Amino acid sequence: MILNPRMVGSGETTLILSHGYGGSQAIWDKMLPHLSRRNKVFLFDWDFTGSTAADEAEEGEHGRYTFSRFADELVALMDKMKLRNVVYIGHSMAGMVGCIASIKRPELFSQLVLVGASPR
Repeated sequence: MILNPRMVGSGETTLILSHGYGGSQAIWDKMLPHLSRRNKVFLFDWDFTGSTAADEAEEGEHGRYTFSRFADELVALMDKMKLRNVVYIGHSMAGMVGCIASIKRPELFSQLVLVGASPR
């Protein structure tokens, strides 16, 4: 589940700032004033805190806490917010999530910036 989505700034380019496991969108606080001067910046929080009974019943690639599941949530949010041709900046595990989401739906992304991301 994705929490606290917000858009700040203005400009033609949209950046998505995505934090890693155990973090929050607050990791971008010092960069946000600079990035939002010339860009629209979309931020949100990943929900790493738990699952529902339905989540626990799922198995396989789309079960609890998988990169693919987080990528599906990201794509669904981008569709809901009508975000296209974005520059995705993913920190730590969010880097891998962005890679997977961009393979599933390449038309949503113009660039990926991976910050401290590790391979799967």
